[in-house]
Amino acid sequence: MESQRRADEEAPPGRGPARARAAVFALFAVNGYAYTNVVPWLPTVKADLGLSNAALGAAVAAMPTGALATGMLAGPLIARFGSGRVAAAAGVLTALVLPAAAAAPGWWTFALVLFALGALDAWMDAAMNTHGLRVQHRYGRSIINGFHAAWSIAAVCGGLTGASMAGAGLGMGPHLSLVAVVLAAASLWAARNLLPGPDGAERGEEAPSGDGARERFRTAAAALRGAALPLLALSLLLIGASAVEDSAASWGAVFMAGERGAGAFLAALPFVACQAMMTVGRLTGDRVTDRFGAVATARAGGAVSAAGMAVALLVPFPAASVAGFGLLGLGVATMYPLTLAAAGDVPGVRSGDGVTVVGWLGRLGFLAFPPTVGALADAWSLTSALWLVAGAAVACTVLAPALRPRANA
Repeated sequence: MESQRRADEEAPPGRGPARARAAVFALFAVNGYAYTNVVPWLPTVKADLGLSNAALGAAVAAMPTGALATGMLAGPLIARFGSGRVAAAAGVLTALVLPAAAAAPGWWTFALVLFALGALDAWMDAAMNTHGLRVQHRYGRSIINGFHAAWSIAAVCGGLTGASMAGAGLGMGPHLSLVAVVLAAASLWAARNLLPGPDGAERGEEAPSGDGARERFRTAAAALRGAALPLLALSLLLIGASAVEDSAASWGAVFMAGERGAGAFLAALPFVACQAMMTVGRLTGDRVTDRFGAVATARAGGAVSAAGMAVALLVPFPAASVAGFGLLGLGVATMYPLTLAAAGDVPGVRSGDGVTVVGWLGRLGFLAFPPTVGALADAWSLTSALWLVAGAAVACTVLAPALRPRANA
């Protein structure tokens, strides 16, 4: 009997979970590929609409604003319609909205498009991670990092596609329309291959009762209040990870140009190195997590990121700075997926609610740290200010025990 039980546990997942895994990969790729096709066109948008640098920056800020303003709606949407439907629907709606970025006649409409894309990104992020956790439970081992690796690869491909189309002179409208067709087709295909049934099935939770929406909301709110401490710890961990992950994009080029005297090509390499090593870390992260556990993986990752930032700041050579940002990306690679996975497994809390709350709060790191570092850099120096990023990486090592699985009450 025991041998049969072990054989059942070690048996590969059925065809259904395998298709669902491929579908979740597709959703992560859709999410990573969408907006990055717009980024290379921003100079064109600026010129066509006659925007100043400040106006363009304010318009771009509408995207994270949309995510923060509406992101908390993802939990109720997932509870009502299911994570798979919400993720696929958000992918299709993203495809429908994306071409409007090229047709916007002025600042307000362009900012409104980005606000909508930010809202859809937040809903899709929570839903696809929640469904990815369902698939992970079916597999009985870590696969969540692979999904995020797909996002990273798709994001790089989206940027390269946008740059190629802008360079070829295709035109922003036709380019984004073609991208929209691909995104919609991929999202609709994914919708047909996701797991059926309620989101709590793999965790042994009962399907929602026939109680009214108000009663279900009260029950969910009570569960979130009861799990406030573990959710807060996970949120702080994700805020720290967000600060580390964003540092290469926000400050890598500025640091290289201003503090190391690098030219345009070398100045771009910290971001490239960080993204490349982050992708490597996510491609290997599931095996590392299965071997050593989420807590040890995050602790080691925080230490590697802190060491990488220290190398970049202390060794006064451009090559060392690029290598340091690469180590930073490698260390932080698994923190975002592991933290969301833990948020979706907090006992007593619906997976979608846990992922939504922690993911929403984690976005504060992306929003708050860049201006904080900028203010400190103006007061002292950018080298001094970036030690805050190293401190955030150290904080991640301290908060890593929040990833430890908790027994059901």
